[in-house]
Amino acid sequence: MVSGGGSKPSGGEAVSSGHRVNRSRHTSAEQAQSSASKALRSQNQQPQNHGAGTESTSKAIQQFTVDARLHAVYEQSGESGKSFDYSQSLKTAPYDPSVPEQQITAYLSRIQRGGYTQPFGCLIAIEESTFTIIGYSENAREMLGLMSQSVPSIEEISEVLTIGTDLRSLFKSSSIVLLERAFVAREITLLNPIWIHSKNTGKPFYAILHRVDVGILIDLEPARTEDPALSIAGAVQSQKLAVRAIYHLQSLPGGDIKLLCDTVVDSVRDLTGYDRVMVYKFHEDEHGEVVAESKRDDLEPYIGLHYPATDIPQASRFLFKQNRVRMIVDCYASPVRVVQDDRLTQSICLVGSTLRAPHGCHAQYMTNMGSIASLAMAVIINGNEEDGNGVNTGGRNSMRLWGLVVCHHTSARCIPFPLRYACEFLMQAFGLQLNMELQLALQVSEKRVLRMQTLLCDMLLRDSPTGIVTQRPSIMDLVKCNGAAFLYQGKYYSLGVAPTEAQINDIVEWLLANHSDSTGLSTDSLGDAGYPRAAALGDAVCGMAVACITKRDFLFWFRSHTEKEIKWGRAKHHPEDKDDGQRMHPRSSFQAFLEVVKSRCQPWETAEMDAIHSLQLILRDSFKESEAMDSKASAPGGVQPHGDDMAEQGMQEIGAVAREMIRLIETATVPIFAVDIDGCINGWNAKIAELTGLSVEEAMGKSLVRDLIYKEYEETADRLLSCALKGDEGKNVEVKLKTFGPELQGKAVFVVVNACSSKDYLNNIVGVCFVGQDVTGHKIVMDKFINIQGDYKAIIHSPNPLIPPIFAADENTCCIEWNTAMEKLTGWPRSEVIGKLLVREVFGSCCRLKGPDALTKFMIVLHNAIGGQETDKFPFPFYWAVYWALGLSR
Repeated sequence: MVSGGGSKPSGGEAVSSGHRVNRSRHTSAEQAQSSASKALRSQNQQPQNHGAGTESTSKAIQQFTVDARLHAVYEQSGESGKSFDYSQSLKTAPYDPSVPEQQITAYLSRIQRGGYTQPFGCLIAIEESTFTIIGYSENAREMLGLMSQSVPSIEEISEVLTIGTDLRSLFKSSSIVLLERAFVAREITLLNPIWIHSKNTGKPFYAILHRVDVGILIDLEPARTEDPALSIAGAVQSQKLAVRAIYHLQSLPGGDIKLLCDTVVDSVRDLTGYDRVMVYKFHEDEHGEVVAESKRDDLEPYIGLHYPATDIPQASRFLFKQNRVRMIVDCYASPVRVVQDDRLTQSICLVGSTLRAPHGCHAQYMTNMGSIASLAMAVIINGNEEDGNGVNTGGRNSMRLWGLVVCHHTSARCIPFPLRYACEFLMQAFGLQLNMELQLALQVSEKRVLRMQTLLCDMLLRDSPTGIVTQRPSIMDLVKCNGAAFLYQGKYYSLGVAPTEAQINDIVEWLLANHSDSTGLSTDSLGDAGYPRAAALGDAVCGMAVACITKRDFLFWFRSHTEKEIKWGRAKHHPEDKDDGQRMHPRSSFQAFLEVVKSRCQPWETAEMDAIHSLQLILRDSFKESEAMDSKASAPGGVQPHGDDMAEQGMQEIGAVAREMIRLIETATVPIFAVDIDGCINGWNAKIAELTGLSVEEAMGKSLVRDLIYKEYEETADRLLSCALKGDEGKNVEVKLKTFGPELQGKAVFVVVNACSSKDYLNNIVGVCFVGQDVTGHKIVMDKFINIQGDYKAIIHSPNPLIPPIFAADENTCCIEWNTAMEKLTGWPRSEVIGKLLVREVFGSCCRLKGPDALTKFMIVLHNAIGGQETDKFPFPFYWAVYWALGLSR
């Protein structure tokens, strides 16, 4: 139902089976991008018992094959696609690894190299080295005013656009200068849009450039004003509106992702004027859900709707990562054919084109739902890919498509490129804010799970193992589930919705017969996982997670079918709400989703499986110690353990739990230290030892406030510690630590810390743990800057090497100052940058930043400074690995 992909349902499995076996982890297949068939071959060679880190990639790759099959079915249904029954095709198109490679290649080619554009602009493709035209849309001649008569005169022949024409003959000389300058830029897209004029008519266009495999593609969109100054003013105004929306997002209270999503749809609707704006989230099993909506009052709500993964095919998702804003002006408009040089071996790639025409299937879907125009924007967050050993390989630059912000309009609508760029700017900021909220939610969840595990472990130490199912909290409180069970020494203990004892014994027999070498299994569909009697369990038990403790002891968690959790427009779905199944429509997509998930549960999240696995390891260690004691007692001459032996056993069990915690703290890349209730150090990891020069042995027992904190920070540290010992955990507090040893003597370490109260099993506070971030480098730079900022003119013009790089902008973000240090740092003389826009012209063209996110963050602080809001310690990474902390003020 999302208007924005290159193709609507062109295939894909709505929800994959989602079962996984916890054996050793394997390297995931290559990500399915432009060469999906290669990734599919790689995936088919992998064992199917992959770990959590590879599962999302596996599902995405599997969906590619079904996308391709459904695409083929639609293509065979005729030009109008009226005979295409989406719901039925979805049910009869399961994952098939034997899909011919040429079918997948044809599917991807049709999506990426469709050969048609939308008519609201025109396209020209050129050979970069010669400016020779190698392709153009058929409406280019008319839009550029190249043929004013039906039959061109002799004089006009040279001006006619055709294959082989020199691009420079079509535009004014001033425009050619701008284009030539852009063509030599390494990152050509950072210069978009370029304001150019047709040579024949003088008509202005926004030229949006990007490189492809055969040259440079130029999307030409008519500008709404003849005056470039008005265009720049409009662009700056759009940016200011976007910054205002971003400031609103940043001012929201933390910890509420729903509020963040609700706010962004309101902001986008105010900014763009579309009738409906939605946030569309992709779940781990690849299906989508509308989680926020702002709409015209008379429109039907879509909030809460879930859709099959096929509604946004994998090929379209890949396109959104390449071209993050996608506009369809009029789904009724006839697409325009792209004419290209016969010498080209394949159709020109239109992945990055703003004019790429929608697939006929998607246009039909938009028509059915009454949406004539759309704007879809990618929401990108940091990725979290793991290698075969469970190590995060995503890195700082790994990005993941979390979802889309989608706008619908009931009539044709075209918004200019500067406003679309402002929306992209807003989306990048939204993605950054969302990423922080997701990280915060993950930390809160991990903290809750850790405390729950501590309580469960305490039960194991004080009582028999059955305490984790007979007392509260229980194992049902560890992860979200409808029921749980514990099979221990032949006895069955169940909680909530769970199979009978006979059924659980049958499941165990199936596990031992089919997964005997595994430590556990999780699935959102027991039937798809291969359990032959899954139907007998009914809808109440669809999914299961199991942890094998010993060969006869098992922990189980159960979930009911997903359909129970699904809502339409904040109300339970009514079975009589039906659509024509053959029409591609939001409600029929929703029905197709319900049909597929009626025997599935909500997928088990990676964090949940990690919590289960941690409890499994703790229980295993506990059971091993218990078995060793039992063996010792039952041996000839063996005796029952005395009180001291029992105490020793308890200590060993506590040690098993503590070892894992100590390992995590010791290997952390951030400084972590802890104190007891008296404020004396009882925890000191390797990173804080490295920063201070104080070894673990030397730190133990020292007073944090009296021995390790500088005097001027003692009051701050003492207040932070006192509050934390009362349960009031402080955040982002700067402290100044002393250093030790000859190499660090006299230097200080500045650390921004969060304080976390440490509690025992009775929930009594017994100390405080501090998790910090080293900010010493930023602090030194800013102190130097502050110490020398007396006379403004002296700072700006002084050649003193201590003067930091300084630049300034006017209210329109044009550069008005560029000091000597800035010239030395960047290599660009003051005369070359004065008067240019700081965003994209100076930083973007002259000085390249590390990626669009860096440009977005810089734009935010720049507009905030113009609005009177000062920003300190803003990290500013240049492409040449130069890293500065900016302080911006008005």
